[in-house]
This record gives sequence, structure tokens and C-alpha cells, in this order.
Amino acid sequence: MARSLDGLVLAPVADQAPGQVGTRTRFTYRERDGVVWADYAGGDVVRGHLVGTRRGDRLDFRYVQLKHDGTTSSGHCASTVVELPDGRLRLDETWEWESQTGSGTSVVEQITEQDG
Repeated sequence: MARSLDGLVLAPVADQAPGQVGTRTRFTYRERDGVVWADYAGGDVVRGHLVGTRRGDRLDFRYVQLKHDGTTSSGHCASTVVELPDGRLRLDETWEWESQTGSGTSVVEQITEQDG
């Protein structure tokens, strides 16, 4: 199993559709005893939260977010935790909105302080 996500900051490697999570979004993860949660913001997202579970290298969570235009949305995501050759962690994600239509895949990777 890859190391804990606790205290790590991750960011998408590419922008999603306009008005969604993008490369300027930062996720700050916490993890304890198989429970994961994160706060996120940046880009079009004013504030977002996710909460779920981790079993081995698999995450299963729900997310909810508020955008700058005042709309809210929520969905479900399943992710695989991958350790990169340089020791950083990556999440390969498959997500689906529950409050609207749409689904897809995304990749978020741990950023370092110099990445900002």
C-alpha cells in the first residue's frame, strides 16, 4: 500500500470542463484509520469538501462544492493511489456527478512547496 495521504496537497494535472476543478485547484488531504477527507478550493471552486474511505490503494468518496457563480454540485469518485518514481503520490480518478449529468476521469498529483 502506498503511504498515507495525510497532510498532502494534490492538484489536477489538467483542466476539466470549464467551471469545474482545474489546475489551480488545491486539495488538502487528511487520512486516519481508513477514513479520508479533504478540503479544496481554487480556480472556479470557492470551497469544496470530500469524505470517504480507503482500502489499500483504493479510495471511495463523495464530494460537494460551491462555485464562484453561486451554484453547488456533488458527486461520487473512486480513485487508485499510485506512488510515482520520484516518491510523490498520484490519484487516478473515475468520477460521476450526482447533482447533474456528467462523468469522466482525472489525475491529481502531489505538489511540493516549489510547485505552489
